[in-house]
Amino acid sequence: MIKLLHVEDDADIREIAQLALGLSGDFEVVQSASGEEALLVVKTFTPDVLLLDMMMPGMTGRQTLEQMRLIPALAETPVIFMTARAQNAEVEELRNLGAADVISKPFDPMTLGEQIKTTLKAFA
Repeated sequence: MIKLLHVEDDADIREIAQLALGLSGDFEVVQSASGEEALLVVKTFTPDVLLLDMMMPGMTGRQTLEQMRLIPALAETPVIFMTARAQNAEVEELRNLGAADVISKPFDPMTLGEQIKTTLKAFA
């Protein structure tokens, strides 16, 4: 079972991702609506992978990742960013931040789980 923390401010996207990942049976998904909430969640839940929205009010995905990297248990946790602005320059910037992958929005719910598993295999 892959423990995944999904941080996304849009409730509809959270629901679609939850359903998509739940169908595979391979994921234990915990969701947060903000970076601030995610930082509270990781006090009791240590994910195997972070799925972070880039553009959120309050803390951005980048700021959320920066704070999570300060937590020893999350210092090396693979991160996958989700963004509606997946242009080459931004993807390169996210990879330089340590992103294992970047998923464009809108994403395909039918392939989301497999895409994450493929990324984790490549990261390992």
